[in-house]
Amino acid sequence: QVQLVESGGGLVQPGGSLRLSCAASGSIFSINDMGWYRQAPGSTRELVARISSGGSTNVADSVKGRFTISRDNAKNTVYLQMNSLKPEDTAVYYCKADLRRTYNSGVYNYWGQGTQVTVSS
Repeated sequence: QVQLVESGGGLVQPGGSLRLSCAASGSIFSINDMGWYRQAPGSTRELVARISSGGSTNVADSVKGRFTISRDNAKNTVYLQMNSLKPEDTAVYYCKADLRRTYNSGVYNYWGQGTQVTVSS
């Protein structure tokens, strides 16, 4: 069993900040990429940011300069620091991890349950 548990969402005013965390646990041999995606009502799920095991990052243009992704490999945890939040950032944010459960297994995607971020005055 593998679980991804997200935390840190909530209600914040425009211009405010939030920090999301996602911890992976269970039967894990190694984790490749970890990332954050979001889905607003009526929209498709989109990539926000992802980070490789070596620390290389890919950040969506819509959040570049405002959001920062980081990870702690020892804790199997990925973070998303969100600054200068805008109402259009309102969405459910999902964590994803591409991981191997054993040394000879394939790489599979695992998703968290999602955490709501609402930016409103």
